[in-house]
Amino acid sequence: MKYLQLIALALLLSTCTEPAAAPENDAMPNPEASQTPRPTLDLKAANNLADLPLSCIQHEYPNKLGQTIAGPEDLGEPSALHPAFYGCFDWHSAVHGHWSLVALLKDFPNLARADEARKMLTQNLSAANIAAEVAYFNQPTAKSYERTYGWAWLLKLDEELLTWDDPMARQLHTNLQPLTELIAQRYLDFLPKLNYAIRTGEHPNTAFGLAFAYDYALAADKPVLLNEISETARRFYLEDTNCPISWEPGGYDFLSPCLEEIDIMRRVLNPAEFHPWLQRFLPGLAQPGYQLAVGEVSDRTDGKLVHLDGLNFSRAWVLYGLTEQYPDKYGHLENLANAHAAYSLPNLVGDSYEGGHWLGSFAIYAMR
Repeated sequence: MKYLQLIALALLLSTCTEPAAAPENDAMPNPEASQTPRPTLDLKAANNLADLPLSCIQHEYPNKLGQTIAGPEDLGEPSALHPAFYGCFDWHSAVHGHWSLVALLKDFPNLARADEARKMLTQNLSAANIAAEVAYFNQPTAKSYERTYGWAWLLKLDEELLTWDDPMARQLHTNLQPLTELIAQRYLDFLPKLNYAIRTGEHPNTAFGLAFAYDYALAADKPVLLNEISETARRFYLEDTNCPISWEPGGYDFLSPCLEEIDIMRRVLNPAEFHPWLQRFLPGLAQPGYQLAVGEVSDRTDGKLVHLDGLNFSRAWVLYGLTEQYPDKYGHLENLANAHAAYSLPNLVGDSYEGGHWLGSFAIYAMR
């Protein structure tokens, strides 16, 4: 009897100490899953999407400044505080609104409103306006301003200008350099002090901020920044296993904590490291029938609930990036990405300001 009791105790302890497999890792193949065509970013779509940033990058109100004020002298109109990035409701949305126009002009030179777009970009991204933005960031109360979401989009904007062979782009890239260099240095100062990754589905998500900064550092040939990003990603994520993607999405998410982590690690790790890591991190992803339900939006006039449209686009761009880098292992995920993008794309044009001021950027980035 004692022998049987010892066996039972051993089994009980084993059950208590070994973590259960995440349910999403047991996904069964679904050969009957419907096929969704990949949304296309053609000239017609580009013209429609261009209307969104064109309607907001010089649209000052409503506005969410998100500032810390040290005294009455810090108060001011948005366009006075941020003469470059005062539109689109908040600073970071203004930044990626400018990125949207640059990306669309770069890919579609015959954009219907190209002249208007070029005029707005030239007006907003003048050397004087960027100098004022730098002065704002150098205030003692602004050391963490827009960390790291807005920082990431600023570097993405400069990356887009840097890689576009166009006279206007070269001038705007030159104008932007004081702010770009400041933001790059902010990353170098901040990352070594960040002891723990921020795994939220909103703006502070560390993996998202690292991925965009990594792309900039690679394009701009910034080895010190590239190394710091790579070391930080390894420090935070290399030992992660069984990401609980079944807990996603949160009600206000526009980023997937699990998928954003994959997005930076596919950049940082070589194939021999990445594939075993991903198998431990999210094993179900390699199965041909892997399923992940889209984020459903109940009210697109609610500025927080509409975040879930952004989640669908950001999930799509992570999955597209993975399938394009490793088509043999993860090509089956393209249909899942298509389904996410297709759910939210029809709701962009004519959308309320709550979504229109920023969602176009997410759609463009997902479809390029």
